[in-house]
Amino acid sequence: MAYIDRRHVLAGLGASLVLPNVRPAVASSSDIAERLAAADSAGKLSGLHVLLVSQGAKLAFEHYGQGADEILGTSLGNVAFGPDVLHDLRSISKSVVGLAYGIALAAGKVPPLEARLYEQFPDYADLAAQPGRDRITIHHVLSMTLGLEWDEVTIVYGDPRNSEMAMEAAPDRFRFILERPVVGEPGVNWTYCGGATALLGRLIAKGTGEALPAYCRRVLFDPLGFGPSDWANGWDGEPRAASGLRLLPRDLAKIGQLMLAGGVWNGAPVVPADWVKRVTMPAVPIGNGRSYGYQWYMGDYAPNATAQPLHWFGGIGWGGQYLIVIPARDLVVVTHCGNYRRPSAEQFAVMRSLMIEVVLPSFT
Repeated sequence: MAYIDRRHVLAGLGASLVLPNVRPAVASSSDIAERLAAADSAGKLSGLHVLLVSQGAKLAFEHYGQGADEILGTSLGNVAFGPDVLHDLRSISKSVVGLAYGIALAAGKVPPLEARLYEQFPDYADLAAQPGRDRITIHHVLSMTLGLEWDEVTIVYGDPRNSEMAMEAAPDRFRFILERPVVGEPGVNWTYCGGATALLGRLIAKGTGEALPAYCRRVLFDPLGFGPSDWANGWDGEPRAASGLRLLPRDLAKIGQLMLAGGVWNGAPVVPADWVKRVTMPAVPIGNGRSYGYQWYMGDYAPNATAQPLHWFGGIGWGGQYLIVIPARDLVVVTHCGNYRRPSAEQFAVMRSLMIEVVLPSFT
């Protein structure tokens, strides 16, 4: 495993990139530090906090930087990142909730995919009676194809008109979600929706009798040997299922390794194998060659213009948080960045540089 010696800083790169001495787990990783330094020197890695790469279920490379960070908008100041420093996952939280739902489903604790959504929320019977809502099922919640009005893409986070921000400010977050106007047939179009994940979190808590963070800790985090974690609550005390989870970087990498192993950890099943397949199976196209499954993304990376594209699946969080799994190369890649105030295109550009210029050429 590569390791960090914080005394080694490449002259001229500044404090943003602390280079590790690399002791590669596989021969092909020997030049990753040089590639990382070159990309940073070229100004392509703005805001990078953490890069982890595992191959063959072994952590092969770690980089920890230093820079400004925050917890859901609350500044933490300048942070020196390391293996024992929690980091916001933002919307990678959704992918974790997606796995937890599958575990609860196998235990018979949550509604099946074909169950009608509004029947699971009898307190909102007035909404259930409205035309079109009876066709929305749990499948549509998991795949974010509910056909309800929701916008947290074109309206920036922090703006009260942003649907997730409005949900967090609402006196009843679940009524806010469930009363959104019906604007399309369920199952047809993908609309990015943190409200969908909030509904899943509520169903998990209701069905299991445990708060979402406690349930995830018991059935997922502890079996994988996680260290500390944190899950932010809204003002109403409800866990922010869509964006509130904080994990250690190595523990996030374990989730990717678990997925590569078909849901098995140290010989014991943690997530049902059929659910691992289901969450990473395309349910709906979302543009730019990507698809969405059940709270997980998927697509293809082309290492270069002539190479065969590599299929990937993973979780993506605002600000540059990525968990990318590439089965063909047995790779798990974790990145954390502090680009919360940068446009999504700039966030993606950092990740693309890391994948195309640093990771994929180094791990074959």
